[in-house]
Amino acid sequence: MFTTSELAPPLAERGINLSLSQVHRLVTGTPERLSLPVLAALCDIFECTPADLIATKAENAAIRKVATGDAVVDLSAVRPKRARIRPEG
Repeated sequence: MFTTSELAPPLAERGINLSLSQVHRLVTGTPERLSLPVLAALCDIFECTPADLIATKAENAAIRKVATGDAVVDLSAVRPKRARIRPEG
């Protein structure tokens, strides 16, 4: 295949009906999400596996703050107190 418009008919044969602009964005850009039926159709068309089509990139996650040492937290100081409803009188 040499143009993005050539991809639309094979997708349609597999039940994936995308407009030519959607196919163009799928081919030329990096999609934020991709449905499994579209991925399966692309794998069938190009006779490949998802690993051949998807490049993964790991990013360092932010370090989570955790309690350390023997610190004791007084939960009564941070928990809200139950409201008491008093009759009017």
